[in-house]
Amino acid sequence: FLASQQNRLTAGQRVLSLADGEGRNGVYMAQQGCDVLAVDFSAVALAKSQKLAAERQVKIETREVDHNSWSPDADTFDLVAAIFIQFAGPDLRTKVFDDIKQALKPGGMILMQGYRPEQIEYGTGGPPNRENMYTEDLLRSAFDDFEILELNVHDSEINEGPGHDGISALIDMVAVRP
Repeated sequence: FLASQQNRLTAGQRVLSLADGEGRNGVYMAQQGCDVLAVDFSAVALAKSQKLAAERQVKIETREVDHNSWSPDADTFDLVAAIFIQFAGPDLRTKVFDDIKQALKPGGMILMQGYRPEQIEYGTGGPPNRENMYTEDLLRSAFDDFEILELNVHDSEINEGPGHDGISALIDMVAVRP
């Protein structure tokens, strides 16, 4: 998904990559010239992220955070990448979505991809909880104050390592803060 949005990434953009794990998304955006802050709850994953960045000869800033208590600075980022950030149940998800909205500068963009509840039947990755997954109605409601440029519901084959492999029930959103 992120690679399909490459035209939206421009050198010098300040980017927040949420739940960046071992850094594949953050490093990719840094390779496009973006100034990346990659956050995750795992110090081990962030160390792997820094190693990947060094191997690819780019720099990213990493920060270990707990989304229950951490919020990004307001009006700071040109783009937020929120790809498979479905660690959050409904209550925490509301906070995370509000954090995304506040973190973006006016005119800033969110690139989001996640699983839909139908993913449970596929069993090819994602959280085991339907309530952590996204529906079109949920995203339209949560980002009703944004301009939604794309909102695509689809089943697609993904091969992104253990835990994300096979036919998957996905939803992608590209939206801009007014």
